[in-house]
Amino acid sequence: MTSFHEFSDRVMRSITDLATLSRSRELWLSIAFLIAILAAWEWLPATFGIPAFILPPISDIAHEFVRLYARENLWLHTGVTFAETIVGFIFGSLLGMITGYVLGRSRTAEIILSPYILMLQIAPKVAFAPLFIIWFGYNAFPKILVAILIVFFPIAINVLKAMHAVDPALVNLARTFSATRAQIFWKIEFPASMPALFAGLRIGSTLAVIGIVVGEFIGGNRGLGYLLIVGEGQGRTSMVFVSIVLLTLIGLIAYLCVLGLERYVLHYMPERSHANI
Repeated sequence: MTSFHEFSDRVMRSITDLATLSRSRELWLSIAFLIAILAAWEWLPATFGIPAFILPPISDIAHEFVRLYARENLWLHTGVTFAETIVGFIFGSLLGMITGYVLGRSRTAEIILSPYILMLQIAPKVAFAPLFIIWFGYNAFPKILVAILIVFFPIAINVLKAMHAVDPALVNLARTFSATRAQIFWKIEFPASMPALFAGLRIGSTLAVIGIVVGEFIGGNRGLGYLLIVGEGQGRTSMVFVSIVLLTLIGLIAYLCVLGLERYVLHYMPERSHANI
């Protein structure tokens, strides 16, 4: 019996080592691919005669980053955009969750409100930015509102579809044991909606940056969207690239936070059921 357990332990350790080696190899391949892209970006434009104002090399973008950091309060603009993105994402997520669960629990509410929610989704959210600025002025509030509108819909729809997908037999079984509506929601419907909710949160975390940037395009004198407009107006392509890179990093940070929370909350589910991206 002891030898069998030892053999099983060795097999499991071997499988774990192979999985770790495979992931390490994939990581190094990904890093090598990134290095190749950066090298091509640095030297190929000049080789093919592409002017720097069209596609600046990586070295020019790095120099522009240092200049913005030293002279243009780059971290202030980055911090403003990051804070607005997180606030818009949080409130948009909460609003989408509440709406999805309310509509999922009440057929009447779904019938009444769904057409208006659909019309709100069809309407281009970025078109609301000038209206919000007229209403609330040139401050952070209009930008956050646009982000809330953009984040809201995918989360609400994912939660609503998850509520519809709950097994009715399981709900009926709970009712036979005299479970209340609140108990059915917290013990059955809410846990069942978690995978779909986090899928919506992953989408929302990447969309929140869009709402903030659109608001910064239209009004204000702070944020990475403002730097984008300034760079475009001055013809400083490298400044535009610096802003784009930092905006991408903000979206990536928000996405990774959601992914980490998802893996913590849904730790009981098989790993393949999580999105690796």
